[in-house]
Amino acid sequence: MSMASKRWRRAARTILVLAAMLGLRPPSPRADESPRAALLAELSTADDDAHATFDPDGGRVFFLKGSPNFAHWTVVVAAREGERWGEPEVAWFSGRYSDADMSFAPDARSIYFVSTRPARSGEPEQDDTDIWRMRRTAGGWSAPGRVAELASPGNEWFPNLTADGWLYFGSERRDGNLGGAGTSDLWRAHLVGDRFTAPENLGPRLNTAGNDIEPWVSADGRLMILASRGRPDTRGAYDLYISRRCGDEWSAARNLGDRVNSKGWDFGARPTPDGKWLVFTSNRAFTDQPLARSLGYRELLDLLHAPGNGLNDLYRIPWSALDLGPPCAASAGAPAH
Repeated sequence: MSMASKRWRRAARTILVLAAMLGLRPPSPRADESPRAALLAELSTADDDAHATFDPDGGRVFFLKGSPNFAHWTVVVAAREGERWGEPEVAWFSGRYSDADMSFAPDARSIYFVSTRPARSGEPEQDDTDIWRMRRTAGGWSAPGRVAELASPGNEWFPNLTADGWLYFGSERRDGNLGGAGTSDLWRAHLVGDRFTAPENLGPRLNTAGNDIEPWVSADGRLMILASRGRPDTRGAYDLYISRRCGDEWSAARNLGDRVNSKGWDFGARPTPDGKWLVFTSNRAFTDQPLARSLGYRELLDLLHAPGNGLNDLYRIPWSALDLGPPCAASAGAPAH
C-alpha cells in the first residue's frame, strides 16, 4: 500500500471517530440536496496543509506544508499516480525561505509566487512577502526573479495573472488601502512588456476596512473568488466570496454560503484544471462545536493527530454545486483556463 493510500485511510478512519465524538450521523442522501465541501483526505494530514495549485495538465499538485505557528511555509509537489496522488517532495525552488501562493499563468509560460527570500543576493531574508516569478525556458524553469515594481513595505499575497496581462493580488500597501495599518486590500497591475504598471486598488465593491485577500481570477478576467474577513455576513473568520466583472465593473462580493464556508478560516481557493472542483484551504476543526461526550485519552490523540485538529487542511466541493449567480452576457460562468 502506498504512503498516499495509508494517509487517505487514516484520515477516513479519523473522520468516523470525529463524527462519533460529536454525536453526528451520516445524513441520508437527498436528490435535492447540494453537496458540501469535504476534506481532500489524500493530501490533508495532521500537519498544516494549504493552498493547492495544479499544473495545467492536472498531473501534479503543488501545496504548502506550513509550520504550526504559521511562521514558515514550504512548497511541496505530488505527482498523479493512477487515481491518487503520490508521496510529496519539496518543490525545486523551495525549502529554505518561506514560499507560498504559487500560480501558473494562463499560457503556462510563467509561475508566480510570494516569498520572504532576500530581495538581492547577499541580503538577509525579508520580514514580509514579495511577488516572485519564474519563466519557462528551453532547459526548464528559470531561477526566481523578484517583481520589484510590485513590492511594498507590507505583505503581498496570492498573485494570479489573466490572459490579457492583469496580475491580481492581495497587498498590505498603505497608499490607497481602504483599511487600517496591517490590513490587506485587493489590487491589480498590468504587464506591459517585461514590467508591471503601478498597482491599482480594486475599490469598495471588493475591498473593505477589514482584510480582503487572495483573489483567484479566471483567465478571461470575468470571475473572481476571494477571501475576506470582517464583513457583516462572515460566518466566522475568513470566508470565500464570489464576484463577476461585467464590462468594467466588479459586482459586490457575495458570500459563497454554508456549503463552502465555516466558523474557521476559509481561503486560498482555486479550481482544478478540468473545472470540476473548487479546492480551498480551511482550518475548521472538531472544536467548532460542542462534543457529545467526554473524550478518552486515545480518542483525544486521534483527533489531535489528524486533519480537523485546527491546523489548515485542503477541502474541495464540486464546481457545479457553487452558487455563482447569473453570468454576464459575455461569460460562460465556468472557470476559464
